[in-house]
Amino acid sequence: MTSPKAALRSRVPPPLWARLATAKRAVTRLPDDVSWHLSAKGRLSRERLTALRDKHRGERCFIIGNGPSLRDTDLSLLRDEHTFGLNRIYLMFDELGFSTTYHVTVNSLVIEQCAPEIAEVPCPKFIAWQARHLIDFTPDMMFLVSRDGPKFYTSVADGIWEGATVTYVAMQLAYYLGFHTVILIGVDHAFRTNGEPHSTVVSEGDDRDHFSADYFGKGFRWQLPDLETSEMAYRLARSRFERSGRQVVDATVGGQLDVFPKASYESCFDA
Repeated sequence: MTSPKAALRSRVPPPLWARLATAKRAVTRLPDDVSWHLSAKGRLSRERLTALRDKHRGERCFIIGNGPSLRDTDLSLLRDEHTFGLNRIYLMFDELGFSTTYHVTVNSLVIEQCAPEIAEVPCPKFIAWQARHLIDFTPDMMFLVSRDGPKFYTSVADGIWEGATVTYVAMQLAYYLGFHTVILIGVDHAFRTNGEPHSTVVSEGDDRDHFSADYFGKGFRWQLPDLETSEMAYRLARSRFERSGRQVVDATVGGQLDVFPKASYESCFDA
């Protein structure tokens, strides 16, 4: 039961600065929102997303992060599994001999610098609506419109919250597609490169924060992680999945994230 004090606090309106900031974001997003509802790209994206709802009800999937731990993970075991690949995971496809089932990229800097490669990934792709002008709209592509958070969106056709990490977007997609169990791998949740969260930096050499030295290699512009916000998002995901009788399990080899129940990667394939 909600206490009287808590109830009173819940009725207190947000401060003026917060309301003004929200109003400013709404005005800034207005052209994108109008285009999302009226353009052919927006309409087709919503139709394609709607067709995928609960497609995998009761099944399991793996969300593959891009941490260095992937080099200590036997990814050949995923050949016949449902998988979500993120950002530049395609750099590993030739080595693996197969691609992921789905692909997700929402960071505009990544899309801007890698658009031709992402467009050619041979699976359904989920791309940020705000970057729609940067990439060809292929028949297997769906745009996602970003909304305010913190929130876990159960209907991605209406919007998603990015939660400071593409992994969280993949979790919302996995929920929408009906997956019962989501297994995380490669979500190391640790970075050697330090700095102000969300600030844009230019890589000065080999990438030490991802599975490949070329991932964000020399000259690549990328945004530093916001681990605090991503942890908040992950907690929302855990709560939503568990309230629906579903689960997210972290099988990252040596991962530093402590939000989800842990499992050894190999145990996920025990008969």
